[in-house]
Amino acid sequence: MAEIKDRENALIMDTTKGKVVIELFPDLAPGHVGRIKELAREGAYDGVVFHRVIDGFMAQTGDVKFGN
Repeated sequence: MAEIKDRENALIMDTTKGKVVIELFPDLAPGHVGRIKELAREGAYDGVVFHRVIDGFMAQTGDVKFGN
């Protein structure tokens, strides 16, 4: 796993395929980062499915309210 530069601004997800680390940039998107951190701490992303992945570009999850 790559070195995590700033643990306060990193999301670490355990998946069936291994760990995924997402680096957050609060200086570029403070409101968005704050909301993601709030939802993650509440467990809102637990069990939510990634339904679209484009290699080298993005991964899109489902609805945090319904998990799909």
